[in-house]
Amino acid sequence: MISANDLQALWITLQLASLTTVILLLLGTPLAWWLAHSRARFKPVIEAVIALPLVLPPTVLGFYLLLALGPRGIFGQTADALGLGSLAFTFSGLVIGSVFYSLPFVVQPLQNTFAAIGRRPLEVAATLRASPLDRFFSVIFPLARPGFITAAILGFAHTVGEFGVVLMIGGNIPGETQVLSIAIYDHVEAVDYASAHWLAGGLLLASFIMLLLVYRYNRRLQVLPA
Repeated sequence: MISANDLQALWITLQLASLTTVILLLLGTPLAWWLAHSRARFKPVIEAVIALPLVLPPTVLGFYLLLALGPRGIFGQTADALGLGSLAFTFSGLVIGSVFYSLPFVVQPLQNTFAAIGRRPLEVAATLRASPLDRFFSVIFPLARPGFITAAILGFAHTVGEFGVVLMIGGNIPGETQVLSIAIYDHVEAVDYASAHWLAGGLLLASFIMLLLVYRYNRRLQVLPA
């Protein structure tokens, strides 16, 4: 029931979700830390921008990302200046789009975790002359571990389930930009419901297991995600 093309789509999906999750954790950690502790007046604006993918139709976000990745867009022109070629309808473009689309699913759990921890542990570590990096990795990181795990799982799972955004900026190119959600759509269009069931059922089961891990882990540590 699962063709070689489906396995290729699965491999691209796993690559996309893994790379996106790593990038989001690297970018989202300092951003979430700043949001958790900043009192800047424009902080609500930044929070609203980060949360936009939660309420925007994916096709709207995908449309503007497509413009940004195109030859006249900011990302397209930057890539062209660096000699990287076009970003639209490429795997690199999918990664950039996925980072924007899944950003709130990583930043918000981390922001809530950092806010719950507060500044007190850092102040205590500072009195012991720990460096800023040492304070973060020796004090904050262990305390925030449930938040990091929740953010990583939610970011990965949300990227795996993308459809509208990846279709707009990546198209449907087998072996290059075709992910599992697009492959399911193709099977439905071809009235091949058996193959669609195999892929959709697999995604459903994987998503349930990932969410189950999040809730069981957070319950065990008595830390609730946002």
